[in-house]
Amino acid sequence: MSASEPRALAGLPEPVRTRVVAQTAEVLPDVPSLPAAVRRVAAFAPARRARLGASAITDALADDELRERVGVQLAARPEPEDGDDAAVAARVWLVRPEGWEQVFAGRVERIAAPSREEEARERELTRLRGRLADAERTVRELREAQRAQAEEHKAEHTSLRRKVGEARAAEREARALAESATQELDAARAEVEDRVVSLEKENRRLRAEVERRDAEEAQARRVARTERDEVSLRARLLLDTVTDAAAGLRRELALPTVEGAPADRVEAEAAASGARTTSGAGALGPASPALLEQLLGMPRSRLVVDGYNVSKRAWPSSSLEAQRNRLAGGLAALVARTGAETTLVFDAAETDHRPPVVAPRGVRVLYSPRGVIADDVVRDLVAVEPSGRVVVVVTADRAVADDVARDGARVVDPEALIALMSR
Repeated sequence: MSASEPRALAGLPEPVRTRVVAQTAEVLPDVPSLPAAVRRVAAFAPARRARLGASAITDALADDELRERVGVQLAARPEPEDGDDAAVAARVWLVRPEGWEQVFAGRVERIAAPSREEEARERELTRLRGRLADAERTVRELREAQRAQAEEHKAEHTSLRRKVGEARAAEREARALAESATQELDAARAEVEDRVVSLEKENRRLRAEVERRDAEEAQARRVARTERDEVSLRARLLLDTVTDAAAGLRRELALPTVEGAPADRVEAEAAASGARTTSGAGALGPASPALLEQLLGMPRSRLVVDGYNVSKRAWPSSSLEAQRNRLAGGLAALVARTGAETTLVFDAAETDHRPPVVAPRGVRVLYSPRGVIADDVVRDLVAVEPSGRVVVVVTADRAVADDVARDGARVVDPEALIALMSR
């Protein structure tokens, strides 16, 4: 292919071909109707376009129409004042002004012809290579001499090490004799020390056994005292409950002093036979607020509330924190009015977090321990109460309701407590 009519980059010198790609990459965003492969890199920075899209640009410039469009955009830009031969040749090949063939050929010839400076550099490089070879030869000779000297030093070092080994062997023999003299003493000392250690170990074991027995005895005494105190507490609580119930019943019914004879009571019962005696408790269901208030009005009554079972039914859309505080606050008026001993139990079996709850006076808030559900805590609270005390449990859980009912508690539906708190 001639220099006057180049139709592809394959016939261009490498410096010119590189500059053609670089100059084309600079004007790519302004060139219309780019091929798809070139259009993908047109949005890159100029340096990245020339580096990443070199192959696509080279293939695209085989099209004369595309090359002409690139030349038009490049001609619209000012020509660099200090362009080198490769840059000038690349520009005229793309733009192709009038008489460009002569300019292109001259620049290509100047690029291809070796300069005197390059020849001088080549001669200097040859001279330096010769000097480098001489220096390497000198280094090899010095290394050989150093290696021979090192062999001599190694032989001398081996001889000295042998002499040192003989001296050390003699020293080891002398040291062995000295050690053999002390071995018997060491054996006797070791035997005495082992005996002392054995006696001390036995002494510690005996002391630990004595301490363990003392601790077991103290624990047994504490357990016996705790059980005795618990039995006494239950008995006293039951006695106080019965006493208060009797006194309250006497005040509520305003019973007069008993008069007359036992026969009068038999006659009165016979006269009233067949008449129906009304009972508010019997007529009210477990969801009745009146029943709950009547039970809590009994002397020394006990109220146990299954917290989340009630709060989630009353305020299902509120957060758990808001449910806890609203339930505790709602019990304030009820506890103040009835004086019932009240415990509010929340489930915390799956977390160690125990957030505080603003509880009114007379309301105790409990969280179930880790791994224990609130239902079991409610069952335990009812189980420890003495038989005969009025214990009311507010829950909708049938399993809990059945268990506490067997232990003597009265079960009330959460709807009754919610209605009673809203009054």
